[in-house]
Amino acid sequence: MNIHEAIEFLDKQIPNPSEGLPEEVFFFISRITPMVNVDLLIKDENGRILLSWRDDQFVGTGWHIPGGIVRFKEKLEKRLLKVAEKEIGTAVEFNPVPIAINQIICEHNTRGHFISILYKCFLSSKFIPKNIGLSNKDKGYLMWHNSCPENLVKVQDIYRKYM
Repeated sequence: MNIHEAIEFLDKQIPNPSEGLPEEVFFFISRITPMVNVDLLIKDENGRILLSWRDDQFVGTGWHIPGGIVRFKEKLEKRLLKVAEKEIGTAVEFNPVPIAINQIICEHNTRGHFISILYKCFLSSKFIPKNIGLSNKDKGYLMWHNSCPENLVKVQDIYRKYM
């Protein structure tokens, strides 16, 4: 199979890239081009930060600011709202002007280069994370923090000054 046939085959497998990509294709693309993602710095009126627990092969284990990869032809604001709904389970208020744009280059190749756009978001302290069926060391567990925890995933150390 030549490269043109391979691309034609992939095109047929991905009828609407705006809805996301099969994991294998996503990982391949992330090895050859930077990914653009939005990160949500969610604070309440008391200054607490809402973080999610992560444990994966690419970013490691620790607390993580919720975020997600922007889809093809998707506006940044739409991805931000989808991340809030998917990872937090509710909408958040946000400032449409980013507070930081960072380039992150990791040692590994897959998911190894990001253009990360940080948004300041607000959620009332009345919000109680559901965490149904999750322990505090399960991926996706949410918790309010009074300050930046020591065990923030290393790749997000660039955000400590905002917490």
